[in-house]
Amino acid sequence: MRKLLALSALCLPALCLLAAPARAEGMKAGLWEVKMLKQVVDGRDMAAQMAAARAQMQQQMASLPPEQRKRVEAMLGGQGAAPGATRVCISKEMAARDEPMVDPEGQCRTTRVSRSGNTVRFEFDCRRDGSHTAGKGENTFSGNTMHSRLDMTLTDARGRHIMQSESQMTWLGPDCKGLAPLDAARR
Repeated sequence: MRKLLALSALCLPALCLLAAPARAEGMKAGLWEVKMLKQVVDGRDMAAQMAAARAQMQQQMASLPPEQRKRVEAMLGGQGAAPGATRVCISKEMAARDEPMVDPEGQCRTTRVSRSGNTVRFEFDCRRDGSHTAGKGENTFSGNTMHSRLDMTLTDARGRHIMQSESQMTWLGPDCKGLAPLDAARR
C-alpha cells in the first residue's frame, strides 16, 4: 500500500500538473489552481490515501514557525490554495507554445497531438532515473477551467504500474502572486 501511495504521490501529480496544452482553447498565462479529482494506481483508488497524506502534511505544516511555514508553502505552490489543491504559475512563454507541456524539465516528449474544438488529445513518453512512463492524455477547456485525464504506464525497478488520473485546473488571474513559473527551472 505504501508503495502505491508513493507512486501516486510522485508520478501522477507531476504529470497532471504539467500536462496542460499550451494554447488550445484557453491556456492563459498567470496563476492556476489544480485540484486532483481522481488517482488510480493498479486499479486501486488512491483518493483516501492521498487525503490522509495531505491531512498529515497540513498538521506538520501547522507546527512549523510562521516564517518556515511560509517558505515551505511557497515551495509547494500552496499559496492560498484550497484544501487538496495546488497553485501553479504558467509563464507567457508557456501559454504561447502550441504543444502540451508534459514536463518542464525536458525529460518527457510529446509523441502525438490532435485537436478537436476545445479538446486536445496527446501521447507522451518519459524516461527519468531508470524509469519509463508512457501514456495518453486529454484536456478539455471550458472558459477559465480545464479538465484533464491521463492514462499511463510506469515501468521501473519495482515493476509495471498502470495509472489513471483526472484533474481540474482553474485560472485565477494573470498575477502569479510571487510564485515562480513552472518553466523557470529550464531558463
